[in-house]
Amino acid sequence: MFAQNNNIEINAFLNTETNEIEIQQKTIYYNKSNSILSEVYFHNWANAYKNKKTPLAKRFIENYSKQFHFSKNKFRGNTDISTIQIGNEYINWEESKKNPDILKVHLLKPLKPRDSIEISTNYTVKLPKDKFTNYGYGDLNFHLKYWYLAPAIYTKKWEVYNNLDMDDLYMDFTNYNINFTIPSTYDLVTDLDQNKTENKLTTTYKLKGINKLDVELIITQYNNYIKYNSRSTRIISNLNQTDLNTNLKTDILNRELLFLEKYFGKLSTNRLLISNVEYEKNPVYGFSQLPSFIAPYKETFEWDIKMFKILSKKYIQNQFIFNPRSDYWLQDGMQTYLMMKYVETYYPDIKAIGDMSKVWGIRKLHLSKVDFNSKYSFVYQFAARKNIDQSLTTRSDSLSNFNRKIVNKYKAGLGIKYLEAYVGEQTIFNAIKKFTNKHKSSITKSDSFLDDIETEKDLSLYKIDFLNSTRKADYTIKKIIKKQDSIDVLIENKSNISVPIQLYGVKDNEIKFTQWLNGFDSIKRFSVPKNGFDKLSLNYESLLPEINMKNNWKHVGSKLFHRPLQLKFLKDIENPYYNQIFYIPVLRYNYYDGAVLGLAFSNKTILNKSFIYKLSPSYSTKSKTFSGSYSFIYENLPENRKVNKFRIGIGGSNYHYAQNLTYNSITPFASVEFKRKSLRDVSSKVLAASLISINKQKPKVLTNHEESYKYNVFNLGYGYSNPNIITDFRYGANFQIANNFSKVSLTARYRKLTNANRQFDVRFYAGAFLKNNTESNFFSFALDRPTDYLFQYDYLGRSETSGFFSQQIIINEGGFKSKLPVPFANQWLTTVNTSVGIWRWLELYGDVGLVKNRGENVYFAYDNGVRLNFIQDILEVYFPVYSNLGWEVSHPQYSSKIRFVLVLNPKKIFNFVKRGFY
Repeated sequence: MFAQNNNIEINAFLNTETNEIEIQQKTIYYNKSNSILSEVYFHNWANAYKNKKTPLAKRFIENYSKQFHFSKNKFRGNTDISTIQIGNEYINWEESKKNPDILKVHLLKPLKPRDSIEISTNYTVKLPKDKFTNYGYGDLNFHLKYWYLAPAIYTKKWEVYNNLDMDDLYMDFTNYNINFTIPSTYDLVTDLDQNKTENKLTTTYKLKGINKLDVELIITQYNNYIKYNSRSTRIISNLNQTDLNTNLKTDILNRELLFLEKYFGKLSTNRLLISNVEYEKNPVYGFSQLPSFIAPYKETFEWDIKMFKILSKKYIQNQFIFNPRSDYWLQDGMQTYLMMKYVETYYPDIKAIGDMSKVWGIRKLHLSKVDFNSKYSFVYQFAARKNIDQSLTTRSDSLSNFNRKIVNKYKAGLGIKYLEAYVGEQTIFNAIKKFTNKHKSSITKSDSFLDDIETEKDLSLYKIDFLNSTRKADYTIKKIIKKQDSIDVLIENKSNISVPIQLYGVKDNEIKFTQWLNGFDSIKRFSVPKNGFDKLSLNYESLLPEINMKNNWKHVGSKLFHRPLQLKFLKDIENPYYNQIFYIPVLRYNYYDGAVLGLAFSNKTILNKSFIYKLSPSYSTKSKTFSGSYSFIYENLPENRKVNKFRIGIGGSNYHYAQNLTYNSITPFASVEFKRKSLRDVSSKVLAASLISINKQKPKVLTNHEESYKYNVFNLGYGYSNPNIITDFRYGANFQIANNFSKVSLTARYRKLTNANRQFDVRFYAGAFLKNNTESNFFSFALDRPTDYLFQYDYLGRSETSGFFSQQIIINEGGFKSKLPVPFANQWLTTVNTSVGIWRWLELYGDVGLVKNRGENVYFAYDNGVRLNFIQDILEVYFPVYSNLGWEVSHPQYSSKIRFVLVLNPKKIFNFVKRGFY
């Protein structure tokens, strides 16, 4: 059966002092194609760690990880090839700078179909530190994966891919014979058959594997792997973070294996290695993201599901070979589908948030009432409503991390679950069995599975729309017309996808009848018999991944309110049967109001909505007055267009801007966010317009000019940003017009981390008045501290001219840190702000600028000092040293000259943290 498998023989010696493996490898490669080959390609993924210019190194940067980029060379790895031979003749090979992890071996003569060739290679692998991908050398162990030369697969072309830390090596089933020598103080853990010979200094393990994929080895001084005496396949694992005894875990494993065998039959291998590293890279989301002290799930359930997730993945991988870069949806879908089926079978009553659903305060939330499997459709809806989902046929290396790790896996599983409901559970079960029998131990394609579904129902729309697009289904019940013995239902398809959907009759949360409706466009009338139900609902069991579930039902009987009002504490998931208003405690602070305590009333759930309102009445503890803010926003996310998001709305606020003085702001606005090249692209482009109306309470004795108390400003701006972790570039242009002035400005900023991990930051600003009939500097360009007449900055004490709060700065307009004699420009201003890193967050800064006021000469401004850049644009401290004022450090009351950046806005902090994930 396995005679035509590739064969690999390896003699390897591990030097634990240098972290190197000396390898002699013989590869017998079979040409299974119908083409004549003049070369053979190998995946040399150990060489992906060679330097900071490899595809893997660039991928780390895309993922906002700079650890590899700034690591010392001794922590990186590489492959050093000495010789490659065919028979007794040395042959040539190629390894490009662009793709050093792909090896091209030139053959001496063409390799005909069905023929084989033996290629001998001598090379040394220098292992990387395991802090980069969890593979390589650690303190007490070596975790070896993708450590040897693996022959690539040839179809109509060579299928070669870079190592991108996605654990998706594409290789054929292979037979292995390995002699691996390690120091006698180490153990070797593997799922290959093994024998060992020992002497005083070393142990040589003779390893053998038939019909295996990649060989994973753990070489350790601390062997915490347990060999479970499970049924047909023995499990070897260190996924042991639990107090459950071994017998109970063995019983659980037996149940899991029996469950999987029911679908796929027995594995051809008698052992499987399941490491904790593998789980950490593919966790059950919702388990690993919670602190251990919360423990919302029973220990048995948590260990069972963690193990089942990795076991099911390896079970499927050992049955079939799919192209992991271009054809992954069925493998991911089967795993998620089986996870859902397993939970349905053995844990039907487990809630999405586990035992937290019983906690006072939380148990009132709708979230506490949904079951564990509901998380799959919820996460899909989360991505779809943000317009960040991607099709199931998008190449995996083009997916965002969020979609690759979570959303697309869930969507694929939901797709199979939807098919199960549509064609029948037994039909899907039979299709999986048939697919397994036809394609076991072979390279196959996901689409073949759909061909094995024996049904008279049309699946073409599923293949076209569900798999190949990001079109979102959205059906709604428009109207119910009651007749004597039946009910006519008018159903509208509000989307551009026409897939079948189920109609339900429901009473007291019990399903009374179901009927499948074939997909259709626009509006269609259906007739259903009266059958003891009081609600008609579409997609009641959420089998179809639908973007909006709230418009899916109507009462059959007469109801005063179709969807009653429900007041809920804290933000919740959407309950389609109520109009929900959420109230959440809010806390903010400014110097004049003190602590601002209030409640935010909003219709915003965890999932995005098209229309969102928020009313935040509050009480200011210092001023002892009522204050607050409000916003009404409509958001449209068009599909497959150059625009990602349209927003239009109005907002306003009322707080204190000075001691015992309030202001009112009203701001209608509109914005367009343009679509990124891909979801792995972190850049953004936004065009925004707003009309800001400000009405400030006047003091009894005017301290500023009359014009600064009531005014309207139209603001039009364009912004571009590309916040790469190594090179951050952004720019913006702005135009403002008011009754007595108009002005334009341009801002550009470039930040670069040097090879020594030191930051270089340069910012350019230029602003000029087109018209200026103002009588004060309130609307002028500011050299160091903008007046913020648009009330858009997070000042803690915006009107302070002395004291601690006056030292807060927002790096905008001039961006200076020193308070110089000419702080404003009523004609034009241009500045350059720079800083350079010295050590970690310690930097030196310097600013220069030209300030032009009417009737005055150009003022040349400069300052420099020390910058503590703890968190860029969120927490920074500036210590002025020298400026137009001279040596500022020698001036009296120097502490009053220190400036700081402090942002307490949770949204800005969250946006900073989530970079690179979606």
